[in-house]
Amino acid sequence: MNDASQPKTLSNRTAIVTGSTSGIGLSIARRFAAAGANIVINGLGDAAAIETERAGIEADYGVRCLYSPANMLSGSEIGEMVKLALDTFGRCDILVNNAGIQHVAPIEEFPDDKWQAIIQINLVAAFHTIKAALPAMKEHGFGRIINIASAHALVASPYKSAYVAAKHGIAGLTKTVALEAATDGVTVNAICPGYVWTPLVEKQIPDTMAARGLTKEQVIHDVLLEAQPTKQFVTVDQVAGLALYLASEEAASMTGAILSLDGGWTAH
Repeated sequence: MNDASQPKTLSNRTAIVTGSTSGIGLSIARRFAAAGANIVINGLGDAAAIETERAGIEADYGVRCLYSPANMLSGSEIGEMVKLALDTFGRCDILVNNAGIQHVAPIEEFPDDKWQAIIQINLVAAFHTIKAALPAMKEHGFGRIINIASAHALVASPYKSAYVAAKHGIAGLTKTVALEAATDGVTVNAICPGYVWTPLVEKQIPDTMAARGLTKEQVIHDVLLEAQPTKQFVTVDQVAGLALYLASEEAASMTGAILSLDGGWTAH
């Protein structure tokens, strides 16, 4: 429901959304823009396609939208991304930590470089974004930090040691910063989606096929959706809708929450 007629509940707000050139992050960026926020998008992809998305957000919603190519492996580049928002808009009200990568393999075969990259991008990058953005939020007496975690922040699956470790770490980081910022008008929450049909999920199917000796159809129905009692993928718009609520004034008393959006997965 990325609708330009959406109520402008985020007018005069600025949001940074990492990993927002596709999938969940792009849906969140567009939903926030529809609500009136200026946006900084970030992520990988074809330069022309990214520019099309950036310009499309401005044209569709009448807000400013900047693109930061910050590498989530680099703390200094992350700092420059936050500085871009502050220099351009004078504030950073909303931070969505969504950037993530995945690799599927038994732990004894898990490549060291993949482990390091997953921990760095899925967990350490959120430390750097929060550290850079929080002072400005405190200064303005308003902030919304939304960490896109995963059902894997609450439960584990085999062959995903680095991802599960990183997402459990995001849950702990969320709770800790929520306590530290509780009297500053800043909330910190985590959304834990189940399987969402995104490029990240689609790309892990071949590795899961190899690790488990399954067909593509078996991976989808017997591995991915097996965990979700609804037997349906979570949609990017559903995640964006929850993120929009967490960014709102109405969510001022919700902080330190680890929110499942997983088709019943963690109800088991």
